Amino acid sequence: MSDLPIYLLERVFDAPRELVWKTWTDPALLPRWYGPRVETIIHRLELKPGGLWLVEMKWGGKSNYQRVEYTEVTPPARLVWLHSSSDADWNIIASPMMANWPRVLLTTVTFENEGARTKVRLTWVPHQASEAEIACFAAAIDGMGKGWNAGMELLAKLLVELQA
Repeated sequence: MSDLPIYLLERVFDAPRELVWKTWTDPALLPRWYGPRVETIIHRLELKPGGLWLVEMKWGGKSNYQRVEYTEVTPPARLVWLHSSSDADWNIIASPMMANWPRVLLTTVTFENEGARTKVRLTWVPHQASEAEIACFAAAIDGMGKGWNAGMELLAKLLVELQA
């Protein structure tokens, strides 16, 4: 099989690394930027390898569930997790939005000091995916930035507010 397609998001925030890390790992702060334009409800957040982050996104009377299993937690430098759509009982399911979307995405987020600022780098790669899932992911890469970038805008505003 050829190299897997990778979605890459890089963003530099005007905030110290420990604070940026906190916005990605604190259940009180995460819903303020994760899932723009929806109500984000965190049902569980266990910040450790094998720990689960169970999140529900509600809008228009519907809920969309995501199940994240952390594989690496290295404060304040690196988070690695397996990201999936799930049902209301947190069982991994095919995406309700796209039939051939990968069932699991390997997500890696790094937090690097850049002077007083912090560079966040996120990658999404299909994990143990079928050819159809890989093709679906590759075709969708150009559109993925829309949701992530909206979240990053909210995160930048949150970081300003937290430092005020």
